[in-house]
Amino acid sequence: MAEESFQERTEQATPRKLREAREKGQVPKSRELASVAVLLTGLFTLFFGSAYFYHQLTLILRHYLVNAGTFRISVDNISDFGLLAMRQLSFTLLPLFFLITIAAFISNFLQVGAVLSLDPITPKFSKISPLQGVKRIFSTQSLMELAKSIFKIIVVGWVAYDTVRGELDNLLPLLDQTPSQILTYIGSVSFTIFWKTCLVITFLSVLDYVYQRWDHQKNLKMTKQEVKEEYKQTEGDPHVKSRIKSIQREMARRRMMAEVPQADVVITNPTHLAVALKYEAGSMEAPMVVAKGAGLIAQKIREVARENDVPVVENKPLAQNLFKVVEIGGTVPESLYQAVAEVLAYVYRLKGKGKKQGGAG
Repeated sequence: MAEESFQERTEQATPRKLREAREKGQVPKSRELASVAVLLTGLFTLFFGSAYFYHQLTLILRHYLVNAGTFRISVDNISDFGLLAMRQLSFTLLPLFFLITIAAFISNFLQVGAVLSLDPITPKFSKISPLQGVKRIFSTQSLMELAKSIFKIIVVGWVAYDTVRGELDNLLPLLDQTPSQILTYIGSVSFTIFWKTCLVITFLSVLDYVYQRWDHQKNLKMTKQEVKEEYKQTEGDPHVKSRIKSIQREMARRRMMAEVPQADVVITNPTHLAVALKYEAGSMEAPMVVAKGAGLIAQKIREVARENDVPVVENKPLAQNLFKVVEIGGTVPESLYQAVAEVLAYVYRLKGKGKKQGGAG
């Protein structure tokens, strides 16, 4: 374990580790993109709905100014009066709040998809530990967030300053304008500053999202030892799996050898390959391969066949074709019917059984 701790994290995170990180709420996400989505939604909502908001706010203000002399405000009802005013203002701004909320939800959903995890809000001692808190404050991520915030303030400040500086020549003529015209001008300049700022922050947010994905993948990188351990946990120890496969092959080989004494003939080529065939005219449509093998297995098949008086016939082309084409338990293909029928006929004559080839030829 000590050696493992010094290994470099050079391997990309496995699908299992990515899935576990996602279940814990560890996903690449840029807060800047959500902020930009909220700002742009608010900007366009106020721009296209300015007439509606102006009209509604004017009605509320006019109502209170016109009826100011009729209101009886006291210590007992001032809270109710304030709540009524806030309720009216909230209903007016409800479309703005609703669209901003939808924008925030969609921007986060498009980044990370559907993720439901209670791990980030689960109480942990490390979250209240002063030492861990100091480490988080001076961590690379915190310093990066601080640098981004300072950079954004500088950029936004520069955009606002540059826009206002370009409007200096238009400030003096405002002295001759009506209050409505002044407000319209201020709103126009504010909108210009706003959309320029959003444009710059959008560009920064895209860069931040790319960085967050890179940083997320870097933090989840694994050592070679971790990859091996995970493979053992999911797929099993390679040595154990190899042993199991070896045992399975041996068991399959024994079952196959048990079928050789029941075969009608073993076809060889003559020493490298051996294929055992069995045919029952009443229950089989075609002869079936009950065993086959090469090298030592072929030698063992021949030995078992001789011990049980199963004829061994040398036919190199037929043995090679059967070995390549037919699996154990499979039937002989139609293209080999004639060759197999001739071998079986020869075997039956040897045994003196005089069987006919009903369906084999």
